[in-house]
Amino acid sequence: MEKIILSIVIPNYNGIHLLKECLDSIQKQDFPFYEVIIIDNASKDKSVEYLEENYPEFTLIINKENLGFAAAVNQGIKASNAEYIFLLNTDVELEINCISNLLNCIKKENNIFVVSSKMIQYHDRYKIDDAGDEYSILGWTKKVGEGKSTDLYNKKREIFSACAGASIYRKTVFNDIGYFDENFFAYMEDVDISYRAKIYGYKCIYCPKAVVYHIGSAASGSRYNAFKIRLAARNNVYVPYKNMPWPQLALNFIFLILGFLIKYLFFLKKGYGNEYIKGLQDGLKSLSKIDKIEYKSNRRNNYLHIEWLLIKNTVKNIFS
Repeated sequence: MEKIILSIVIPNYNGIHLLKECLDSIQKQDFPFYEVIIIDNASKDKSVEYLEENYPEFTLIINKENLGFAAAVNQGIKASNAEYIFLLNTDVELEINCISNLLNCIKKENNIFVVSSKMIQYHDRYKIDDAGDEYSILGWTKKVGEGKSTDLYNKKREIFSACAGASIYRKTVFNDIGYFDENFFAYMEDVDISYRAKIYGYKCIYCPKAVVYHIGSAASGSRYNAFKIRLAARNNVYVPYKNMPWPQLALNFIFLILGFLIKYLFFLKKGYGNEYIKGLQDGLKSLSKIDKIEYKSNRRNNYLHIEWLLIKNTVKNIFS
């Protein structure tokens, strides 16, 4: 029998109503050489008991408190001895050939760090949820293709970052660039690590043949809520501060401020203006605990390429 080359790492927090469909879709995969590591973040809905009773063959790590997404997946990655890590949220259902297609894609080039799946809306399977993420000089992350027809975005391409809800990672790269930043707790940690990988010269790829169906916001409860908006706003401060050297931050400063202002007006209209401002304040007050990526001159071309992508994505977002 072929050795296990893939670990499927799944963080869970009160997701008992999602587990069966997600885990059953894993067991139907046409690629059998995997292990499943589930990290439970102190669920109070009997998730642990359900998993122990129905999926005893899966490895279960039980936390006594909710450590957040980043810390949970780091636990799973470190517990794995496999060559590849497939990070998966509980609100995702996989097509039967999803894993094999992701593996085929990431094996193409040694400098590919992560491959993102084609995420389709669970409740409207004619619409895309996410076909790869793009980041801009306004400090915004855009889910490419969101709400558009599933007939689109059928070509493999390089992307800025991959949604960690259904993406495959090359495990050895974590030893080079570091793990998910646990200061983020949840939200934007996948953008941060993809950004960091680009600084180090690695690629992020979108694989249209790897299809999943995503419910979305299952853990936080809704697309817009006070907890999510405040946390995401804080982390939106962390990402550029951490990854941009000071000259690049100075160059993009006015655009970042403009991006924060537009986002504030957007959330103000939705009734969450105060939460967004508090999140920005949280980020500014806690910058001292964020370790900036050390600038190295041999990565100058990588920084220039990233800046070009930030500008290109901004222009594309304005006219799309």
